[in-house]
Amino acid sequence: MRDRTPLGLGAFPGPGHVSFAVWAPEARRVDVVLPADGGRRLTLEPDGDGIHRLVAAGLGPGTEYAFSLDGGPPRPDPCSRRQARGVHGPSVVVAPPPRDDLAEGWRGVRLDDLVFYEVHVGTATAEGTFAALERQLPRIRDLGITALELMPVAEWAGPRGWGYDGVLLYCPHAAYGGYGALRRLVAAAHRAGLAVFLDVVYNHFGPEGNYLPEFGPYLDPARKTPWGAAVNFDGPGSAGVRRHVVDNARYWIAEHGIDGLRLDAIHGIVDGSPVHVVAEIAAAVQELGPQLGREVHVVAESDLNDVKVVSPRGEGGWGCDAQWNDDFRHALHACLTGERQGILADFGRFEQLARAMREGFAFQGDYSVFRGDRHGTDSRRIPPRRFVVFCQNHDQVGNRPRGERLASLVPPEALPLAAGLAILSPYLPLLFMGEERGEVRPFLFFTSFPDEDLGRAVRAGRTADCRALGFDDEVPDPQDEATFRASVLDPPAGEVAGAALAETYRRLLELRREHPALRCLDRGMAHEMRPGAIDVLVVHRRAPDGGPDAVVVASLEGERTPLALPLPDGRWTALLDCAAEGARLPQELVPHSKVTLAPYHFAVLRRA
Repeated sequence: MRDRTPLGLGAFPGPGHVSFAVWAPEARRVDVVLPADGGRRLTLEPDGDGIHRLVAAGLGPGTEYAFSLDGGPPRPDPCSRRQARGVHGPSVVVAPPPRDDLAEGWRGVRLDDLVFYEVHVGTATAEGTFAALERQLPRIRDLGITALELMPVAEWAGPRGWGYDGVLLYCPHAAYGGYGALRRLVAAAHRAGLAVFLDVVYNHFGPEGNYLPEFGPYLDPARKTPWGAAVNFDGPGSAGVRRHVVDNARYWIAEHGIDGLRLDAIHGIVDGSPVHVVAEIAAAVQELGPQLGREVHVVAESDLNDVKVVSPRGEGGWGCDAQWNDDFRHALHACLTGERQGILADFGRFEQLARAMREGFAFQGDYSVFRGDRHGTDSRRIPPRRFVVFCQNHDQVGNRPRGERLASLVPPEALPLAAGLAILSPYLPLLFMGEERGEVRPFLFFTSFPDEDLGRAVRAGRTADCRALGFDDEVPDPQDEATFRASVLDPPAGEVAGAALAETYRRLLELRREHPALRCLDRGMAHEMRPGAIDVLVVHRRAPDGGPDAVVVASLEGERTPLALPLPDGRWTALLDCAAEGARLPQELVPHSKVTLAPYHFAVLRRA
């Protein structure tokens, strides 16, 4: 690479100097302002492409600086790597990172081997920092996780928040520890054998501290998203905006050693260009893999149920490696809880869960009551490795007014079933922090905007959003620090609560990893059988190369269920049986063995 990032914008120290570069196509004059030097200003030179550059002698790492456009007030660098005084303060020059601190020899994790563990850095530990999360890595690895997925870390206004209001895309959040601490976390994860994925937000910018529109045409005010004005990806001046975003995606991979990106809510990206910006991001990131000698991946979140997201670019798709499949979670959640509010009005039928297990999307052009129109595309030909599934995540927990996790909504015996269906599906599984021990502490929506008027608007908007989702509960104040504190996971030393469930999770992940039939990500090797009219799912997983097959049995019935178990031919023994001691299956079963399944019985069988 010609610079520390593919773009080379920002502030970069060299021997006895700092090089500054900023894109400001509409500015006649750009000055770098040095607060520690009495506000001294140095003028940058335009290079003809809207970029202004300067090499300033006598400066180095730690220098505070800002940019002034046409004599205006100092503003932080759009490509700032460090903000010591928040999003309204000056940026800080960071030292060039060493090249040997990201775990030498690390080659990443193959797509087929990904098992995600989604984490909000600020609430995952009592300290809420990258450094504190480092200490959790051995536990996460030993559970059977292969990829740590961080919710967004790009700098936003205030210390607390989910991270989806970032305004400085290149700047790791100061309250988490900042630039160097993130690199140390990534290096420690690699040494532990864990990939690191980062949630990035390119569909909007946060409402406070967003000075980007002063630098260039970053927004299109005429077009709206649910979170504000659309990012300008296809209008006048959009080439520089696209460069800012695409190179940011490359920056996280090249400069921080991140192994993959999760693109937030790409259905909120407005782009009518011949090449959609998501396709451009995916191509740019994937091209880095061979250059860096390791596996890198792009995963998208989309509520469109559109297979073009993961279809090859040569076939008109966007070429992402995988996408989140909310249908799987909705179908499972509705069956287990009986809830039907909001989006769940479309779910609750057992056959939808079976279809999601078998085909990917539950809605593939079917009529959606919630949307009032047909929804989705045919996903039957999409390889299962292109879908990420879960029984809960930050959105599905945190978008509830009271932030209840699944453990607070279903009987304890239903938790292994929910986990088992996700983990032993033919898809890539994702866990949300704490679910493996049946965590009941909520994950609430919280913010900490310094702007009081904005804080009042957030309170009102949060209540309106919850009403739109079908909830009538009282909504905790997002701006109240107590709302954040209620969400912090801080188990006391030696806590054993949830140990049995955690062991079940560990065993499920071990089975997925070590049993060929449960490891193979091929939909052609999985099918479901529904015996009679009861909600019992029997999934036959065929092993490649003639290895031993497996069967997953999941009873979504809340009562004892007698039936003749419709097993394939052969003799079967249990690898895992999640039921009370007196309700477990016989040691050996054959087709149509008469059994009585316990409420929410979950078992994994192996052909003898």
